[in-house]
Amino acid sequence: MNNLNSVLIEGTVVRDPELRKTPKGTSVCNFDIATNHFYKGESGFEKEVSFLTITTWEKLAEAVVERGKKGRGVRVVGRLKQDRWTAPDGKQKSKVSIVAEHVEFRPAFKKEEPSEGSDSELLPDENEPQSEEQIDQEERGEYDYTESNLMGG
Repeated sequence: MNNLNSVLIEGTVVRDPELRKTPKGTSVCNFDIATNHFYKGESGFEKEVSFLTITTWEKLAEAVVERGKKGRGVRVVGRLKQDRWTAPDGKQKSKVSIVAEHVEFRPAFKKEEPSEGSDSELLPDENEPQSEEQIDQEERGEYDYTESNLMGG
C-alpha cells in the first residue's frame, strides 16, 4: 500500500523558470517559489518565508517556462521528493523538493502607462486570456481544478 504523499501550496515565482532536456530529450523545469506563513509571536504577528523548489516534466515543464515569470502567483499540486547524495567531503546531504502534477498561475496583470490627467491602473495582460468569471474567482480566492485553465494531467 502506498502512503499518502500529496502537497497543495501557493506562492510566488522568485525567478524565471528555465527549461532543460535530459540526455533522452525529456523536458524538465525546476523553479523556485516563496510562500509566506504568518503567526502570532511575542511582538505581534510575524512572517516566516519558505523557499521551495518545484520540478515539472514534459509538457507541463514547457507550459511553466512559457507562463511562469518572476513575481507571478502560482498554485502547485504535487508530491514531496527527497534527494540524497554524498558530498565530496563525505558528508551525507539531502534536499526535499516538490514534483508538480498540476500548476495553476494567477492572472498576469500589467501596469498601464498613465495618460495625462489619470492615474495608472493595473490591466489584464492581453496575452493572458481571462474571463470575467476567472477574475472574479481569483479575487474571491476560489479555484476550480476542473476548468481548462489548469495545466497538468
